[in-house]
Amino acid sequence: MQTWSFRAPFSFPNLVISAFCLSLPGGRSTKSQDLCPIQSCAMAETEEEEVASAEASGFSDLSDSEFLEVLDLEDTQESNASLSKPGPSSELPGKDGKLISLEKWKRGLDVSSPMERFHLKYLYVTDLSTQNWCEQQMVYEKELPGFLVPEKAAVLDTGACIHLARELEVHDLVTIPITTKEDAWAVKFLNILSMIPTLQSEGRIREFPVFGEVEGVLLVGVIDELHYTAKGELELVELKTRRRPVLPLEAQKKKDCFQVSLYKHIFDAMVQGKVTTDSLIHHTKLRPEKPLGPSVLRHAQQGGFSVKSLGDLMELVFLSLTLSDLPVIDILKIEYIHQETSTVLGTEIVAFEEKEVRGKVQHYMAYWMGHREPQGVDMEEAWKCRTCNYADICEWRKGGGVHSSMLEPQAKKAK
Repeated sequence: MQTWSFRAPFSFPNLVISAFCLSLPGGRSTKSQDLCPIQSCAMAETEEEEVASAEASGFSDLSDSEFLEVLDLEDTQESNASLSKPGPSSELPGKDGKLISLEKWKRGLDVSSPMERFHLKYLYVTDLSTQNWCEQQMVYEKELPGFLVPEKAAVLDTGACIHLARELEVHDLVTIPITTKEDAWAVKFLNILSMIPTLQSEGRIREFPVFGEVEGVLLVGVIDELHYTAKGELELVELKTRRRPVLPLEAQKKKDCFQVSLYKHIFDAMVQGKVTTDSLIHHTKLRPEKPLGPSVLRHAQQGGFSVKSLGDLMELVFLSLTLSDLPVIDILKIEYIHQETSTVLGTEIVAFEEKEVRGKVQHYMAYWMGHREPQGVDMEEAWKCRTCNYADICEWRKGGGVHSSMLEPQAKKAK
């Protein structure tokens, strides 16, 4: 039976069955976030396996610059040819097979929020951080999946390889086959259970899964690295790879700073006991009573965990998080490196501003909950549109900085 494959270190107790790796057409492989459900490494043979395919991404969070346009502003002059390439179609097939506009297609959907429209049970940290770059662009990436220019795909590959190399510095990997979404999350819980004592004893871990409810929505992600400094402070390090040997613009740094701030916000809530099993089950629709699959159960037992079901693992995880004396994160650091040479281009120490983070989260979540229309960039950041694949169909640009659907009532009133 074909199954999903997950990566894990071979030996215990340093078990880290970290984010799974999947094979893509053409022999490429990458850590996956939103790509997982549609480009899996296995075909579902049963309805239950099909559900697992849609959910098995777990916390896999592309923790790099992948969700920004590959071409930075500095690249614009040497990449004019790529900017003239046609973008995605602004028309989609309607119920009768005839093409209709994207805006008309969206109005025809009988849903009340983007969470329902995109069939999402939870969001990734990178979903919110890309909203910080351009919310309208992020929405188009959800509405028109699969539009990935070759240049961006190549950067994804390189960034993923560099992250994997960093991960292999601290543990080896093995494969664990799974067939259900409960097993997928069980693997992540086993990671957490093994990583906590490793952090406390060895002082460093990588690819740590985080999750928690924020403004009524479950948010998940993966922290690149956690380690203790010489002073005993817990430091988070986020790795960002760069295609060119230059530091990013302030706009991208702003997005990256927001991302690591979200990681701290969620991690701190986890170790402070503010994340509950009831909330997790409510959002993910997991079945805690479901027995673990044979492969997952075997690895759990080899790790010394006496569990039988997902619920048993969840209980152990939440107890371990709150009783292991894990501190909150003290320092947030972003490290930018050149992809080709692995040269460190620079580091950024991020000041955590809780009030500002909460304000941004509330604003971004208002879109996901259906309380407002998506917004594009402000006029002073319109330069971002030069390298956007969706510029030709962008409703925000057509409305002159106002979403086109917001202009319709005014037009009718004018008549």
